[in-house]
This record gives sequence, structure tokens and C-alpha cells, in this order.
Amino acid sequence: MIKKKSSNVARQARHKRVRRKISGTAQRPRLCVFRSLKNIYAQVIDDTTGNTLAAASSLDAELKASYGGNKDAAKAVGELIAKKAIEKGITNVVFDRGGYLYHGRVAELAAGAREGGLKF
Repeated sequence: MIKKKSSNVARQARHKRVRRKISGTAQRPRLCVFRSLKNIYAQVIDDTTGNTLAAASSLDAELKASYGGNKDAAKAVGELIAKKAIEKGITNVVFDRGGYLYHGRVAELAAGAREGGLKF
């Protein structure tokens, strides 16, 4: 019997493949996205030092009351991560979709980050 890989294992393989080419630096950190069934998370990471420079999620206090895990929440998280990154002097980032398709909540988060002032 042929067993199908779980979708999360396949996503992790795609993410590893993308991460061979994408890396964040101090001048241009990586905007990493993680999407769970209920929430969405974003981090701005400097891979040379391994530090997280800014983070936002749909669980943050300012967003939790008004949004769930939908596309509106993803857009709000994108705007929030852009605001936090710009406060730290970061305007250019490399977008890391985390092995997810650039569609739906991931695309909305990217659109929100662009509207917030990040360039990628």
C-alpha cells in the first residue's frame, strides 16, 4: 500500500528547499511566516546572528479581540509586523513564505506588510 506524506512533512521539505537560497542579513532580514489552523505568526529574523528582531501574531493583545485566524487577521498581522520593524529601522526584508503557497492568508499578510511600509 502506498502511503501519502502528511501535508506538514511536505511543507517542511518545501521550506528547507527554499531556505537553501533565502537568508536574512542585518541589512535585509527575513520575514518568516507560520500559519496554523487558528492563527498566523510573523517574525523578522537576522540569520547571521540568529536573532528575532520583531514578531507579531494574531494572538497579540491588540489583535486578539477583533480577529480570528482569517484573511483579515493576516492582513492586520502584516501591518503590525511592518510597524514593529519600521520602529527598529528595518524597511527592506526578504519574504519567506515558509513552504506555504503564496495564496490566501499568506498573500494577505504580505499585502499588509507592504501597506505598512516594508519593501520586498
